Amino acid sequence: MTVSLDFSRVRERLGAGLFAMVAGPDGPRNRARIHETAGPRWFAEDRPIRQVHADASMFVGGLRALLLQSLHPLAMAGVAEHSDYRGDPWGRLQRTSTFLAVTTFGTATDAQRAVDRVRGIHRRVHGVAPDGKPYRADDPHLLEWVHIAEVDSFLKAYQRYGAAPLDQHGRDAYVSDTARVAESLGVIDPPRTEAALRSRLELFRPELRSTESAREAARFLLLTPPLSLPARAPYGVLASAAVGLLPVWARLPLRLPYLPVLEATGVRLAGGVLVGGIRWALEANRAAANRAAGPARGGIQA
Repeated sequence: MTVSLDFSRVRERLGAGLFAMVAGPDGPRNRARIHETAGPRWFAEDRPIRQVHADASMFVGGLRALLLQSLHPLAMAGVAEHSDYRGDPWGRLQRTSTFLAVTTFGTATDAQRAVDRVRGIHRRVHGVAPDGKPYRADDPHLLEWVHIAEVDSFLKAYQRYGAAPLDQHGRDAYVSDTARVAESLGVIDPPRTEAALRSRLELFRPELRSTESAREAARFLLLTPPLSLPARAPYGVLASAAVGLLPVWARLPLRLPYLPVLEATGVRLAGGVLVGGIRWALEANRAAANRAAGPARGGIQA
């Protein structure tokens, strides 16, 4: 009995630590507001976007998305010049995860407020890339690239490491759900099916290339993240899982390896075990939050 109780406490502490890393010091307060505030939501409880975005596979998908997004030189120029991803990577992660949580699970009012805040930031981000081309963060074309790279990454990570992979109807519905958020951010005619998502990615390929900024970002994300020594081994597994989901054409410009046999066996197995462990810990944290909240509207899912 004592051993079981101690084990449960360890699980809850691990989940709380993971949640704090992703959600930041305001995470518990934000989570309560997102899930306990009454009102209509953009997405019903049974929508695939809720299923995917509540899953621990987002750790892998988010890392893959950052690597893939970096291949667009104008998008990467905006990040390199206007984002403090090296100095405050956890802050950037926390802001992104909060935005995803609010738009996926929060009230329609809060979701729109979050979108308006991001659009306001985008309007102030502009400049000239190293190749002399101007860029603006509110350019619908660049916004579309960021969106499709993100959605493709989240979906591929969920299909590989998620708790209950989606069938074709579910995958199409997920892409359609995400289009709702993309349009609110300024994307024009985002894809609404998995096939359309794949086609749109192919259309962007001629614009993608290797840049020093992209390679520096990949080195930072994969090799030198600001982590304690004990955290580096599990993070390395997440990084390997993320790289393993990238197509070969995306790896070559970033000088990332392609090891199909190892990725299909060791990386996939280790990634599945680690994501399962993260899910196990976060479920305990979520259960503790639900107990503290009482019969909250809809329950806490993220």
